[in-house]
Amino acid sequence: MATKKTNTNEFSVYIKWFWKIFILGIAFVVLLFLFASWGLLGEMPSFEKLENPDSNIATEIISSDGEVIGKYYAQNRVPVKFEDLPPHLVNALIATEDERFYEHSGIDVRGTIRAVVKLGTDGGASTITQQLAKLLFHGEGSKNIIMRLIQKIKEWVIAVRLERQYTKKEILSMYLNEVDFLYNAVGIRSAAKIYFNKEPKDLTVEEGALFVGMLKNPALYNPTKEKRKKLVFDRRNTVLGQMVRSGFLSDAEKNKLAKDSIVLNFKPESHNEGYATYFREFLRDYMKKWIKDHPKEDGTEYDLYRDGLKIYVTLDSKMQKYAEEAVAEHLPNLQAEFFKLAKNNKNAPFLNISKEETEKIMMRAIKSSERWRVMKEEGKSEDQILKSFDIKAKMKIFSWKGEKDTIMTPRDSIRYYKHFLQTGMMAMEPQTGYIKAWVGGINYKYFQYDHVGQGARQVGSTFKPFVYATAIEQLGMSPCDSIIDGPFTMPKGRWGIEKDWSPSNSDGKYKGMITLKQALANSINTVSAKLIDRVGPQAVVDMAHDLGVTSDIPAQPAIALGAPEITVREMVGAFSTYANQGVYIKPTFITRIEDKNGIVLDQIIPESKDVMNKDVAYTIIKLLEGVTEDGTGKRLRWGGAGFRNYDYRFNNPIAGKTGTSQNNSDGWFMGVVPNLAAGVWVGNEDRAAHFRRTFYGQGATMALPIWGLFMKKCYEDKDLNISKEDFERPKDLSIKVDCWKKEVDSTAVDEPDMGEFNF
Repeated sequence: MATKKTNTNEFSVYIKWFWKIFILGIAFVVLLFLFASWGLLGEMPSFEKLENPDSNIATEIISSDGEVIGKYYAQNRVPVKFEDLPPHLVNALIATEDERFYEHSGIDVRGTIRAVVKLGTDGGASTITQQLAKLLFHGEGSKNIIMRLIQKIKEWVIAVRLERQYTKKEILSMYLNEVDFLYNAVGIRSAAKIYFNKEPKDLTVEEGALFVGMLKNPALYNPTKEKRKKLVFDRRNTVLGQMVRSGFLSDAEKNKLAKDSIVLNFKPESHNEGYATYFREFLRDYMKKWIKDHPKEDGTEYDLYRDGLKIYVTLDSKMQKYAEEAVAEHLPNLQAEFFKLAKNNKNAPFLNISKEETEKIMMRAIKSSERWRVMKEEGKSEDQILKSFDIKAKMKIFSWKGEKDTIMTPRDSIRYYKHFLQTGMMAMEPQTGYIKAWVGGINYKYFQYDHVGQGARQVGSTFKPFVYATAIEQLGMSPCDSIIDGPFTMPKGRWGIEKDWSPSNSDGKYKGMITLKQALANSINTVSAKLIDRVGPQAVVDMAHDLGVTSDIPAQPAIALGAPEITVREMVGAFSTYANQGVYIKPTFITRIEDKNGIVLDQIIPESKDVMNKDVAYTIIKLLEGVTEDGTGKRLRWGGAGFRNYDYRFNNPIAGKTGTSQNNSDGWFMGVVPNLAAGVWVGNEDRAAHFRRTFYGQGATMALPIWGLFMKKCYEDKDLNISKEDFERPKDLSIKVDCWKKEVDSTAVDEPDMGEFNF
């Protein structure tokens, strides 16, 4: 009996100790949670942070037709609302990651107990809310067991707070907006765009299941890796199986979907790729200044890469696409001709310059290169850096047929890139000033100089309409007025020139008595020189400035033949004025800027001013129509580029002007229809690199085909409503524009012989 009583007492002691330890354990756990909630185990998010969790939201660039054409981001993440998520995606997420999501309040007690009992062998018990807490407030879990336990406790506390703060729908959308799917695809919207080129709402069931499958380990279940296709396929089908288990799919539906192979439309997004790359970089610089001038209410600055601004721009995504396609269609053909003709040139791509001049060009390029900058920062001497430019190395180089792997010296790569013809192209709506397309070069990754926003180039004969406009306005002249195309000399001292100036036509021939319309159509040099002599160079400069040209123009007679250097953007703005009845509207590229909540921060109103009598403006339009009817722009009527045919064959009214500068270094075409003006420049980066023959180097061969191909695509897209109508004629037009049409020499080319600039 004594032994039995002793055993009973000992058992009672064990029971008491068990309950003491159990209660102490519970108290310790409760204390840990209290410590965590008080912030004693590390910083915890405040109520304000829970209300507005710090998130890197990409700034979006939105075109006039509602397409996102680019982003600025630290993380490529654009939030999507729950209403814009497809139900099957939400169902797949819940079925796979958190079956009792709608039943718990942040912590799945049953799942946690199961995970503890099975020591995690049957998976963890982390709810979607806990995973969101982890994503928002501490990221990757620690490998240290104690630290990971502390993190887990904090996750639980934060999860409960998130459940109190947000609805279940909000938690689901927040979670899908935070997940990183690789390749700068942060959040489901970026992922859907990058992997399938879709909005989330357009994802199919199997595509949604693929993304949910990636959540387990994005790197492991990366669908772009060929070697992991089977692994990704099986993982996707596992998710479909989970949907069946949770009642979201039938077995028959699952079996049908499980047979479908994975078909991606993978288009990774980067700042160097996609459409409107040059425009996006120009816009970035503009936004940096805008941010400084438009602080938040609390005085801090907006973050272009994290604050989720929405920049609504004037570009039309389809017109931008057509512009880039036109460049990519014509320039490879022209480039092939350039390389072919350069084969026999030992100093290619340069012509008619000395070794010393060539070395100056090369050294200038070497010292402005990224290699030079990096090595200079590393403390290397100039001799060391220069030697490195003559050591062969493996590199990728640009070609119109795609990137190529090669071995060459950095110096040779610089000379190779000097061969490439560059371009600048811009299209604008004359009545609004809205820029519709902007192509600053041929490939932003390799050539980052923007020939629309940065580069001013010699404009050649595209400047002549400014001379004619001045003469018509000041002298009351008409396109039908006659003038003699013959030898002409401006004497020394006239308009400040230092010696006699006798400009000639490129072919050395003269047509005798012709109308102003014929003279401009065939870009006659002597007539332009006579007109500027009558009105004076300063009057022409003033006219150009009134029309929006801000580049410096010397008040010298030679400007009549196109000596000034002007940007594409300025030229398009000026030519748009003719189509807008003499009202200049400053080229505009933004309509409004909003914050991430849709509140308008800035509304841009285009600047406009009357600069020209509408009769004069219409008269210039009629003169420019003559260029495309019977002059240097006549190729638009039958197609062609001189060396290759392009089937545009326009028969509608087009006001245009070709331009070719000295030595064929710059080729231009400015073209205007009633509701769209576009300008194209083509040339090499260095003026010393150019075509030897005008047959290839004139504006009608280099630039006009790009305009023609672009407009052909625009006309084929009926949604764009590009006009084929006549230009609006002013009532009671006071200037005679309907002249007797005399046949002119259809073989005439633009004037490239600019040696007469040097006087």
